Amino acid sequence: MSRGGTPGVPGVPGIDPERLRACLERARPGLVRGPLSAELIQGGRSNLTYAVTDGTGRWAVRRPPLGHVLATAHDMAREHRVIGALHGTAVPVPEPLLLCEDEDVIGAPFYVMEFVEGTPYRSAAELAAIGPDRTRKVVLQLADILADLHAVDPAAVGLADFGRPEGFLERQLRRWEKQLESSRSRELPGIEELRAGLAEALPDSPAPTVVHGDYRLDNVLVGADDTVRAVLDWEMSTLGDPLTDLGLLVMYSEQRNVPGSPLATTREAPGHPETGELIERYAALSGRDVSALPWYTAFAYFKLAVILEGIHYRYTLGRTVGPGFGGIGALVPLFVGNGLTILTKG
Repeated sequence: MSRGGTPGVPGVPGIDPERLRACLERARPGLVRGPLSAELIQGGRSNLTYAVTDGTGRWAVRRPPLGHVLATAHDMAREHRVIGALHGTAVPVPEPLLLCEDEDVIGAPFYVMEFVEGTPYRSAAELAAIGPDRTRKVVLQLADILADLHAVDPAAVGLADFGRPEGFLERQLRRWEKQLESSRSRELPGIEELRAGLAEALPDSPAPTVVHGDYRLDNVLVGADDTVRAVLDWEMSTLGDPLTDLGLLVMYSEQRNVPGSPLATTREAPGHPETGELIERYAALSGRDVSALPWYTAFAYFKLAVILEGIHYRYTLGRTVGPGFGGIGALVPLFVGNGLTILTKG
């Protein structure tokens, strides 16, 4: 599950290899054959992922961020459940091996899954290195896998109660409105217009499906044969409107590099498909009406604007750590403007 990991060092924060080994020996006798070492896999934005090995086998461990967190936002049992349900379907996910909710083991609930070898592409330069033909193959698979995910019958895989799809879009919009109000510290021209426009034009949702919630290129691992080996980061998954996933994919896929942006941007790589082709491919494979997609894409821009404004707000309070946060505030109006343009053009 290679995500740009750095070499392991003794005492990696957030995981205790000895306690983890003891837990695995109790729950999965014979799986581990010696002392474990661990390294933090860089690249995740919320929950933490570690690669652990006994020198022969290799596994991935997923746990919440360090420090105080909201359990509902970092629910290890929920992530473990959805990948367990999807493992064996057409959706490529790692095989889950163990869920441990005993916080005494490593300080937080966690789960263990198979380690999937692969590369997450986060920049146009990384894709450019593999050439236009391979880039096209990699990116088009995003539409294929999304159609496969949305074709899974939740009840057939034990996920009938995985969410509350009734009123899903209304709740999503209220959630992000509330998030905006909790982090607003300045005037943001256009954001109220965008919010109100989204509320007034709320579409009728198609039949609910399992949704990923943060579906984009840098949340998948691509193998050496350019095949997507695993879809990662299921922490926002639920039952809901499948077109929210497609709207997010379109929004992320059309981003061009903006100096200071924290987003992974791959659109400028030679061979990268146009978003229109991704939409058409998904529509053909899924059989869904995507005529309302501008609303979903505009909603994706609204969500991202709110997320970035929250980061900017924490930066102004001195609560961010590390470089690169100073320019995020200037990006928010760009995403608000993009959302308004898409919503008004329809």
